[in-house]
Amino acid sequence: MSILNYNQIAFLKSANSKAGLPNDSGAEVAFGGRSNAGKSSALNKITGIHRLARTSKTPGRTQLINFFQLADPEKRLVDLPGYGYAKVPDSIKKHWQTIVSQYLTERKSLKGLILLMDIRHPLKAQDWQMIEWSLAHQLPTHILLTKADKLGRGAARNTLLMLKKELLGYEEFISSQLFSMLSGEGIVEVQEKLDEWLQAEHA
Repeated sequence: MSILNYNQIAFLKSANSKAGLPNDSGAEVAFGGRSNAGKSSALNKITGIHRLARTSKTPGRTQLINFFQLADPEKRLVDLPGYGYAKVPDSIKKHWQTIVSQYLTERKSLKGLILLMDIRHPLKAQDWQMIEWSLAHQLPTHILLTKADKLGRGAARNTLLMLKKELLGYEEFISSQLFSMLSGEGIVEVQEKLDEWLQAEHA
C-alpha cells in the first residue's frame, strides 16, 4: 500500500524552456519513454485521475515538460515529451531533446525516472540511450513494461525475465516490473517505488 495519496494531485505547469521550470526544490519523479509507450495513460492510472495527463490516439502529443503537484507542494510527478515517434519537424525534435537533456542533467530535485516500454517492443535503441544515460548519471530508473495484458501471462513474465537478464549487474540503479493500464496490474508496485523516491531522506 502506498504512503502518499496520488489521488491528491493537480496540474502545476508546463515548461518549454529551462527558464519555465518550477523551483528546483523538494522531490520529483519523471516519466519518460517512447511516444507510443503510454506515459500519459500510465500517469492517469497510477493517480486514479482519468484526465490528469492528456492522452491522444496520436503518439507524440506531449510536447512540453508537464509538472503535476501532490498535496505536499514539494513533491511532483513530471511527464516528459515522448521520443522516437512524433511526426514533427526536426527543429522541434531537437528543441525537445535539448530541453529534456538539460532537465535530466541539471535538475537537483529529480530523484528517479520511470521509463516506460511497450512489452511487445522493449529495449529499443533510444531506450538503451536513456538507460545508459541514467547509469552514467547514477539516476535510479524503474522500467514499466506497459500493455502487459497484450501478451499471455507466461509470455509477459518471460519478457520481464529477459529484460532483467539484459540489465544484470545494474540492479543498484535499475529495477523493472510488468504494468497494465487495462487490468491494473503493477499499480501498487509502481506507487511504492514512487513513495521510496519521493519520501527519501535527502528529498
